[in-house]
Amino acid sequence: MQEKGPGLVMGKLYLIPTTLGNTSPLEVLPISVKWTIENIDHFIVENEKTARHFIKKISPKKSQPSLKINRLNKYTEPHELPAFLDPCVHGQHVGLLSEAGCPGVADPGADVVRIAHERNIQVVPLVGPTSIILALMASGMNGQSFAFNGYLPIDDGERKKAIKKMEKLSADQNQSQIFIETPYRNNKLFVEFVKVLKPDTRLCVATDLTLESEVIVSKTVRELKQINLELNKRPSIFIIHA
Repeated sequence: MQEKGPGLVMGKLYLIPTTLGNTSPLEVLPISVKWTIENIDHFIVENEKTARHFIKKISPKKSQPSLKINRLNKYTEPHELPAFLDPCVHGQHVGLLSEAGCPGVADPGADVVRIAHERNIQVVPLVGPTSIILALMASGMNGQSFAFNGYLPIDDGERKKAIKKMEKLSADQNQSQIFIETPYRNNKLFVEFVKVLKPDTRLCVATDLTLESEVIVSKTVRELKQINLELNKRPSIFIIHA
């Protein structure tokens, strides 16, 4: 572990949320996010182009050439991560910027946060939208006991088994089960839920959260069979409760 330089105060790692779509940032983010971005030049991001666009949108006067950006994506090697936090050792803050929503929640970044804790770097999470919590809030389902399961299996047979298993778990434990899917497969997953789940099981579909096109439907499977939802290429959260 590197030690901070003499006389330097250790910088902090700020976990910076972004919007869930093409929304004006300050419509859904607190002013503290703008202040934080204006005082940080070192960023860890998933996609440099979209990150720069977001930074410019929320802080138009901030100098783009002064930004030092490290990319964290599926191509990043684990041994590269500690160096991303070296500015903190030299008294400079670092911002971990999500591609959509909150860093580390169904989003890359947890490994960087873990390393920050190991190096005694203060971690500061900022308030912002996360589609998982927003969907749960709007679902009318159990917010006292819930589980985020991420993606279901792609294989049809395995996916059907997983859905039935999660439905039983929900019934046995009175627990809401939350899922996401790649947007272009949302329609297929919705059809699968309606086909596999029991008629009285509740299913919430929360689409385009915080956007003008937002749609949130929470009904029994029996009722949803009468509804036509177009979800293709639209970010969605699915929640079931048996």
